[in-house]
Amino acid sequence: MFSAKTINRDISLLPQDHERALLVGRVWRSEKRGPGIVVVRDREVIDISATVNVMADLLDHENASSLAACAQGETLCDIDTLFSNSLSSPATPPYLLAPCDLQAIKACGVTFAVSLMERVIEENAGGDPARANELREELKHLIGTDLSKIVPGSDAAMTLKKELQERGAWSQYMEVGIGPDAEVFTKSQPLSSMGFGASVGLHPSSHWNNPEPEIVLAVDSHGHAKGATLGNDVNLRDVEGRSALLLGKAKDNNASCAIGPFIRLFDEHFSMDDVRSALVSLRIEGKDDNFMLEDSSDMREISRDPEELIAQTVGAHHQYPDGFMLFLGTMFSPIQDRDGTGQGFTHHLGDTVTISTPGLGALKNRVERSDQLPPWQYGFRAWMAHQVAK
Repeated sequence: MFSAKTINRDISLLPQDHERALLVGRVWRSEKRGPGIVVVRDREVIDISATVNVMADLLDHENASSLAACAQGETLCDIDTLFSNSLSSPATPPYLLAPCDLQAIKACGVTFAVSLMERVIEENAGGDPARANELREELKHLIGTDLSKIVPGSDAAMTLKKELQERGAWSQYMEVGIGPDAEVFTKSQPLSSMGFGASVGLHPSSHWNNPEPEIVLAVDSHGHAKGATLGNDVNLRDVEGRSALLLGKAKDNNASCAIGPFIRLFDEHFSMDDVRSALVSLRIEGKDDNFMLEDSSDMREISRDPEELIAQTVGAHHQYPDGFMLFLGTMFSPIQDRDGTGQGFTHHLGDTVTISTPGLGALKNRVERSDQLPPWQYGFRAWMAHQVAK
């Protein structure tokens, strides 16, 4: 259970300019026995489900920001109550859900040079964290190039690829890091993501893992970004490090994806340029060892522009009729020792993870095991039954 002290830390849960931010999300309502679509106005949480009861429909609206700004509805509570309800254990309705519903949950990997190096290290370590430090120094010496200065798919990138192949230093992670094609994978299933305050899960077989703090774009069915939110792409370094073919096992497990707290819609006060310049901060607080890690991911250092990542995800080659949420990747790859010299970082059960940026607020979750958390049961049939019951 989160304490009031945790709720009241110095990290703001709302955007710093929340008075003018268009924030939309989903909450669980016990009396409705299902989710409601909400908007935040003047710190009040208003259910606008009578106007639009599917987030995918709201985002597909020609003027989603105008619809959210003008739709009338029932006031449920103030925003502080909603956050407190969501952080209590068990959560008390109304509480926050992930703000997306029918959208596919997609993610881009290896979009920052720093994380590219760490993925190569994972691959060469074969999932063994004890080898990471040694490999890190070897690769720095072998590559001898600042990868952040390489434009993916450029002539310079292809020249570097040839050189690294000749030196035996090329890898599948290098291919998606500086090659022409981005890594885009399915993170989790529609309706399976956890919201603000809920626990996220680690697969029980993993012993080397970390959060991945990311900005997540809300993209409509036409491939247009309509807003942004925060996400935790829970990462199992040992599982994926054993083989890239284990990516599905590493990424898509019960409660392994968190998104929230709200989608901030693009308008005259918040745009893709704000996403491009965002500094995404991370705080990890240990429950059993008083461990503290604070770091950040600077979106200005991303190797591929967010619009390019959208274009590589959707188009004539692939459509998403209900839209999609797109994790943009992170430069965060923790190497701070936690359990012993040379062991690097891995989660302990009970860790509190807070991901924040001034334009979007903060996403807060507790870390537990996937097989010990409540199973995912609210899928499409349950959602459709709720729609009919309305």
